[in-house]
Amino acid sequence: MTTQTYFFKTNLNCGNCVRALSPFLNDSLDIESWAVDTQDPDKVLTVATDLSPAEVVALVVAAGFHAEELPSRA
Repeated sequence: MTTQTYFFKTNLNCGNCVRALSPFLNDSLDIESWAVDTQDPDKVLTVATDLSPAEVVALVVAAGFHAEELPSRA
């Protein structure tokens, strides 16, 4: 599968939220990289991965947060 970059609107409001999510995304061998922009009004999570968007959302939900896929950002 080819690595794709996806964008998600989240409720990750601060560094503590990002730290709580970290083990869920860092432990996935299918995620190449990820970052959260907590300054963006949508708290955008950007993920480069071989996973589907639904699988990324499931990881975020498992960590106790909300995520919904956003359209691609060029």
